[in-house]
Amino acid sequence: MRRVEMLLVVVAAFLAVIAAPLGIDAAQSDRIYRIGMLERTSAATNATNIDAFRQGMREHGYVEGDRFLLEYRSADGRDDRFPALANELVRSKVDLIVTRGTPAALAAKNTTTTIPVIITGVGDPVGQGVVASLGRPGGNVTGLSAAVTDIYPKRVQLLTELVPRTARIGVLFNMSNPALPAQWREVERATRSRGIEALLLDVRKVADLEPAFDTAVRHRADALVVGIDTLTQANQALIVELAAKRRLPAMYASTEFSGGLISYGVDYPDMYRRAAGYAHKIFRGAAPADLPVEEPTKFQLVINSRTARSLGLTIPPTLLLKADTVVDLPDLEHPSAAPALQPLPLIPKTGPLHAGPK
Repeated sequence: MRRVEMLLVVVAAFLAVIAAPLGIDAAQSDRIYRIGMLERTSAATNATNIDAFRQGMREHGYVEGDRFLLEYRSADGRDDRFPALANELVRSKVDLIVTRGTPAALAAKNTTTTIPVIITGVGDPVGQGVVASLGRPGGNVTGLSAAVTDIYPKRVQLLTELVPRTARIGVLFNMSNPALPAQWREVERATRSRGIEALLLDVRKVADLEPAFDTAVRHRADALVVGIDTLTQANQALIVELAAKRRLPAMYASTEFSGGLISYGVDYPDMYRRAAGYAHKIFRGAAPADLPVEEPTKFQLVINSRTARSLGLTIPPTLLLKADTVVDLPDLEHPSAAPALQPLPLIPKTGPLHAGPK
């Protein structure tokens, strides 16, 4: 009889071990997670990236409204709003915060030490003090680096390939953003090595944008490098319009600047989709401190041939071969030739351009 009782105890213990994770999974599957998004622009402007995050969540079994809810907060182009918005999210007791850019990441980090924070679009997470290291972030922050700072030399190179006689490049940067001074130094080094003068156009509010373009024209800038931060991203359409009116060939950091001449940078929708993978791991019990920060795996070179033609530029065949996508709009003389925006994907490259900066 004693032997039977011992056997029953062992079986009960075994079943308890098996049932424990099942019980945890069941509890997790019943929970609706609240995810805060601390963003630079409105949900309408940021729709492509939000949809990519939702797609990533679905890939991990989370359906919005059933398994998670989004609490969206936009700084509407003003970095000074991030601390208050981060406080709002913390007070609303979200389970996790997703951020875009350095000021938003720092605001979230400085507001909470307990709620996990997933970063996207931070140019230099270690250099800006967002994480301790890429491999071991420490604290409650992890996510994805955009390597924005490191790839500015590549942007300068590509721009000069498209505008080969460039002697002076205007650099449209918001120097109040803590990430931008390091990026400016990278642009300075890259232009100096090519015998090109870099002209800093420091913009800190919307009212600074048009005068900055006037300054670029007055100083006879041959081309423009546009930084990506809260101010420029929130005013994408205005910046692209000003570049067209002033006939300035401009290099952008992302395809979000629709209609822009050329862009080279990370695939932001892919980054948001991958951010959902971090959310899944954290919801399953992983600590942000133990999840390494990912560096970019995909860079996109996109050229708008219609914009090039309007500026009187001929895209060199060598540059076309490097492009991931050539965007063309219908020719005004042949309006029936194409009904809408036509991305023309080329054969993906695996050479140095896509391996990141040297």
